[in-house]
Amino acid sequence: MKFSNLIALSALASASAFAPLPIVTNGSQSAQSQQLYSSTSNNLGPSDGKSIGVTSKTSEWEISQISPNVQIQGQTRHTWNMADASKEVVQVALHSNGRPIQADLQVWIGPDWTPVTIHAKSEDGSQYPIQTLIGTRNKAANLEVMNTGPYTMPIKAAVSYAIDPLANARDDLANDDQVEGQYMEGGSIHNLAFAPNINQLQILLKTEGKQLNARVELLNGPSNVKASLEVFTNNGALNSLFVVFDTPGAGNAIVVKNLAPLEYPCEMYAKASEVETVNSDGDGGVNW
Repeated sequence: MKFSNLIALSALASASAFAPLPIVTNGSQSAQSQQLYSSTSNNLGPSDGKSIGVTSKTSEWEISQISPNVQIQGQTRHTWNMADASKEVVQVALHSNGRPIQADLQVWIGPDWTPVTIHAKSEDGSQYPIQTLIGTRNKAANLEVMNTGPYTMPIKAAVSYAIDPLANARDDLANDDQVEGQYMEGGSIHNLAFAPNINQLQILLKTEGKQLNARVELLNGPSNVKASLEVFTNNGALNSLFVVFDTPGAGNAIVVKNLAPLEYPCEMYAKASEVETVNSDGDGGVNW
């Protein structure tokens, strides 16, 4: 009798161990994503290193409105599953509490293809946050943010699908009749100084389909780099580099370096997205 009971219990345990997992439908995945997004801006999870891709609530760069914030400790990484092939432009923002930012951004498509890598640095992640758009080529992809800084320098990251008009900002800047593109051969350097009343500046680097390997730096004073992003991609048309720099104060300048060989030129576009003006009554104001 005892032996038969033991066999029955063993069979029951085996059946429960191999019970099918619950099926996750699109609706429940969307609900899970919405529940994740509805968390407060102080949410610094999840802790398993993975997040569901969501759609941004803003076309600006307020990090709490882009996606649930994730704190990434030094020498650790976090990935976002951007599985919607109908969307292509991902908005990425990296902040800190004033400490430097050192991070690598990568897009993974499939098991072993990384079409774009961006090395990002900032002297002060509070005053000079990293703000960029990355394309997924309309494919299901994972986007990884790797904090390459020491463990004492955590960063706060937000990643989501961009919404209009930000989702079209790359094409809008390249096709703007009032913006003149700068042709840059491989190995060349271009310097751009701008007025102190420009509080935010958009930079676009692209090619006609060849590889893009370039670095854009924000300087304040000679050789004083405040923030920089270096990109490598096999196709600078599909994965152009679009950066939004916050540029507080005076004496700022942009330096763009085409790191590719001579036969790989790129084009550079720059446009102010936030300009401070003085009203007739002498009060300051901000126009876009």
